[in-house]
Amino acid sequence: MSVEPAVITGLGAVTPAGTTLDDIWSALCAGRSLAAPDPRLAGLPVDFSCRVTGFDAEAELGRGRIRRLDDPALFALAAARRAVAHAGLDPTAWRSERVGVVLGVGSNSLTTYSTEFAHLTNGAATRVSPWAVPRSVPNMVAAEVAIDLRAQGPNFTVSSACASGATAIGVARDMLRAGVCDIVLAGGSESGCTPMTAACFHQMRALSRRRDQPHLASRPFDCERDGFVLGEGAAVLVLERRATAKARNATALALVQGYGAGCDAYHPIAPSPQGEGTVRAVRTALKDAGRTTARIGHVNAHGTSTRLNDAAETAALSRVFAKRCPPVTAPKGVIGHSLGASGAIDAVCTVLSLVHQVIPPTANFGVQDGEACKLDVVAGLPRPAAMTTALSTSCGFGGQNAALVFALE
Repeated sequence: MSVEPAVITGLGAVTPAGTTLDDIWSALCAGRSLAAPDPRLAGLPVDFSCRVTGFDAEAELGRGRIRRLDDPALFALAAARRAVAHAGLDPTAWRSERVGVVLGVGSNSLTTYSTEFAHLTNGAATRVSPWAVPRSVPNMVAAEVAIDLRAQGPNFTVSSACASGATAIGVARDMLRAGVCDIVLAGGSESGCTPMTAACFHQMRALSRRRDQPHLASRPFDCERDGFVLGEGAAVLVLERRATAKARNATALALVQGYGAGCDAYHPIAPSPQGEGTVRAVRTALKDAGRTTARIGHVNAHGTSTRLNDAAETAALSRVFAKRCPPVTAPKGVIGHSLGASGAIDAVCTVLSLVHQVIPPTANFGVQDGEACKLDVVAGLPRPAAMTTALSTSCGFGGQNAALVFALE
């Protein structure tokens, strides 16, 4: 098996920060939360979120797709198209059987399911849409991308909760190493901005309740954090074998140099308090990448803004980087938590940091709690940083952990 890294040649994303790389980067560097009241959540105990705005799905994808697809599939289609265009690829000319799609999706889409269940409750089963099942089952997000772009290689989704997007990128990298594909479109897509999702997370006490100041609600690693803010979106990275990218003179934005994953095997929803699972995933990714902790110039943290997750992640990073903590940022302060898509969106943010040699600030961060573990959290203004390698961490329910090491070519 080849141990060559996967070459990243294209990025595409649809996020609350924008739908172009320039807009997303500008919003991240501004370091201000995009949380605001959400009409879709009106009447609920938590009625704000970080929504995708400025995305005209009908104009981009056509009315027919709007009628039969929910937001996660629409976001994924747009992000994949952007990534393929950014990579300079022509789907009509590539060897389609050598192009795979692997996307991380945390759960079934619930955007329109409430309407379908209402029909059943009201005794109107014949009004249930024939598109309800293909619209909601997770694998169809990847399938729709393949249909749209004629990618006939391996096609599936992975589900590791909020680590799904990162897991998908790691799996895609391994497929390239194994020679299964020449190109893989990898990433994730999800929307947490639905009434059922919001109600469930509220009942779990996972969401911030700052209804009077939603723009201050998402505050990763801050001592006054009280929960995360729901978000949504998608991100897709074009990964290629080095030989494939070189043959077409493609520009390498960065490399997926290392990947590590594992499970806490501790609790259904709470992380292991000292972050043992995250420690193992990060150390595995570093070993896989052939990098020491001293080579990591920046950490893009999962940083949800919940009490338990941020404490566990702080403990984990403090253990891994015992001698020197590299600068840390957490994009969820700006764009909220997009659940299964978050690891893929974080991957795009990490690559952009490497390309620009700048680390965006963590929104709403002021003071860390605790004395035993302290991170160098970037806050206030973007921080210039000369770096060649960066780490992105992702965690999720069930004790899921994934870590990715990205490096400049």
